[in-house]
Amino acid sequence: MQYMVLIYEDEAGYGGKEDSPELKAIVAKHYALAGELGDKLVAGSGLMSVTTATTVRTAPDGSQTIHDGPFAETREQLGGFYLIEAQDLDEAIAFAKRVPIRLGGSVEVRPAIMGG
Repeated sequence: MQYMVLIYEDEAGYGGKEDSPELKAIVAKHYALAGELGDKLVAGSGLMSVTTATTVRTAPDGSQTIHDGPFAETREQLGGFYLIEAQDLDEAIAFAKRVPIRLGGSVEVRPAIMGG
């Protein structure tokens, strides 16, 4: 079964710099973890800053509006994801516990809907 592993952090904690030493260290840990996963890694990526986000919101009447930034104002932002193959939720959670994040961040695990 496939699981989405979503990484939420307060990106301000990296000092607003994509080349901060702390961010570089975390990214290096992500590359190492991805390498360990082998063929269990389906996809994954970090995301650019929340300042580059655009949200398309659909109202109940079907009209749509476009907003700069994320839909919700939160302290934590979606910073990256993994799509992994795991035997069950327990295996996916065991992987999520290994995901490198800043203290105070969180990792969400959700089964992916497969098929069509």
